[in-house]
Amino acid sequence: MQNSQPKSSRRSFFSGAATVGAAAAAVVALPHVAPSDAVVSEPARVAPEKGGGYHLSARVKQYYKTTQL
Repeated sequence: MQNSQPKSSRRSFFSGAATVGAAAAAVVALPHVAPSDAVVSEPARVAPEKGGGYHLSARVKQYYKTTQL
């Protein structure tokens, strides 16, 4: 006689239990992660009256570094 119940159901049960356990652990751990205040933005600059608004910002310096050969 053949088994009417496949053995994969036990495997899928333990796989599902492990997934639920990992998800529960992630939910418990994530609220305790503090947001990073390391991002420092440059202060807003006032637009010049006679044009000439180009300035060498950190973003422009980074771009120039990437273009060097």
